[in-house]
Amino acid sequence: MININGVAHTNIAVSNWELCRDFYKQLLPFLGMTKVFEGVDFIYHVGGRTAFGVGRCDPQYENQRFVQNSIGLHHHCFRARSQEDVDHVHQFLIDIQAKIVHAPEAGGWAPGYYSVLFEDPAGTRLEVNFVPGHGVLAQGAAFDPAGDYE
Repeated sequence: MININGVAHTNIAVSNWELCRDFYKQLLPFLGMTKVFEGVDFIYHVGGRTAFGVGRCDPQYENQRFVQNSIGLHHHCFRARSQEDVDHVHQFLIDIQAKIVHAPEAGGWAPGYYSVLFEDPAGTRLEVNFVPGHGVLAQGAAFDPAGDYE
């Protein structure tokens, strides 16, 4: 057995490349991530002990949108350091006219769970959350993976 040291990176492929690229070029720096690569079809940002890459999908998929609960990614969640940070992200999303699935709210995933859920222009679901303390590892915490989660 080993103990992993977090998530090194997540890379996603998106349709509607120009809109998605512009969306992530605003969002990722707002989240405190630094651009370390930008090419014609791929951008890569690093920060908060992780990295996030966004690339153009294969041309055959260019007219498709993300389908949650299909094969693969369900959503990606960035961890914030406070509820106030989640609220700041929400205001930023309003300012850039992002599609917000739900405004900041408490959730039952862990004691103190607080999150905002939104989509990129291709429909990929993204979340920013804050969980105080030890979250689902806290003594007596309940986790319901079958819970109602959009």
